[in-house]
Amino acid sequence: MSNIVRIVLSSLLLIGTVLLFWFGHWGWGILGILITILAWVTVFFNENMLLAQWFLRKENMAKAEQWLKRITNYETQLISAQHGYYHMLLGIMESQRAPLQSEKFFKKALALGLHMDHNVAMAKLSLAGVAMAKRNKREAEKLLAEAKKADKNKLLADQIKMMKDQMSMMDKQQFRYSR
Repeated sequence: MSNIVRIVLSSLLLIGTVLLFWFGHWGWGILGILITILAWVTVFFNENMLLAQWFLRKENMAKAEQWLKRITNYETQLISAQHGYYHMLLGIMESQRAPLQSEKFFKKALALGLHMDHNVAMAKLSLAGVAMAKRNKREAEKLLAEAKKADKNKLLADQIKMMKDQMSMMDKQQFRYSR
């Protein structure tokens, strides 16, 4: 359903809710407020994206992928602020199957824009993991530093520390093998 249709339906629901209160139907008016709020939320946040995020939090990748596949053309079905998040969700799902293939999704997500700092940090941390898997230490270190800078609330501090420890272990192993 296009956003214009959603806006028109949400506006009609709002007018109907105001009329319910006007004519004294308070119980139905309160229910109308809840339905109107839900309708307006779907204008700004695609329900398929919301459900995919919910299933990702529940660690049900199959259901999350099913909901994401319902978005056939993200450029027309989503508002521009959600384009980066769509690619980030695809990257998270692809990283479960083929971690090295997820790089393109995370790069596209960063290019399209992520508005929350912890999401930027998570995308850069994932890219650092891919760079580390490709044995590109400089790129991994740069991305880890950027992820640490973007992680202002220290939500990913443990993961960043763990990845730095893995990088130092790799350095020790390479030193051992180079002798």
